[in-house]
Amino acid sequence: MSLSIDTLSVAYGARSVIRDLSLPDLPAGSLVALIGPNGAGKSTLLRALAGLERMKGRVSLEGEDVSRLSFAERSRRLAYMPQQLPPGIALGVLESIVAALRVSGSEDLLGTAYEALRRLGIEHLAEYPLDSLSGGQRQLVALAQLLARNPRVLLLDEPTSALDLHYQLRVMDAVRERVLERRLLAVAVLHDINLAASHADWLVVLHQGQVVACGTPQEILEPGILARVYGVEARVERCSRNRLHVLVDRALAVD
Repeated sequence: MSLSIDTLSVAYGARSVIRDLSLPDLPAGSLVALIGPNGAGKSTLLRALAGLERMKGRVSLEGEDVSRLSFAERSRRLAYMPQQLPPGIALGVLESIVAALRVSGSEDLLGTAYEALRRLGIEHLAEYPLDSLSGGQRQLVALAQLLARNPRVLLLDEPTSALDLHYQLRVMDAVRERVLERRLLAVAVLHDINLAASHADWLVVLHQGQVVACGTPQEILEPGILARVYGVEARVERCSRNRLHVLVDRALAVD
């Protein structure tokens, strides 16, 4: 199973956000991180893949053009997680996951829903009303809903943005485990480059709606690309555990 993106473009009126974006086939069993500055087109790309933005170009999953799928079937195969659940949902946490599973036709609803919460370490929230949760807790519940549904592709828009350090790692570890266990593909927008470097198999660097670089963290993270895309002077070093770390020294002057 792989996801193919060929000459994808998205515009808001006369303003082009993504222009003729193509990527190598993204294989199952991989976690792909979309990185780049604000306004680069990362979230727009995810929404286009999910069928939530009008687009030109071709997106194929397992060789099948996803634009030919019904919206319900596309959502079942490519499940999208926004940055936050919408407010005003009058459901409990466990109940909300069970409701998502009913739509996907899953069996053992309660067991599957509880296991999704357990993976993220939030089973203690099972009986809480959604509206009583913090933004970070709601973000965790949104991810639990997606993990429970078990789609072919996870599309995650900043899944760690509202989380503390502990839950950032819990989320990324849970996503990696599910990707490897079920041979899924996860595509996640991440602003923390070091988190992306430690967990992603592939990095896609976006800037002004186009791909600047695509490859492994070792291939992509280098001072020249960071200066060009982020406008910073940075070093890329390895720690005592041989993990890549980006250390930013200063902002570069804007031309």
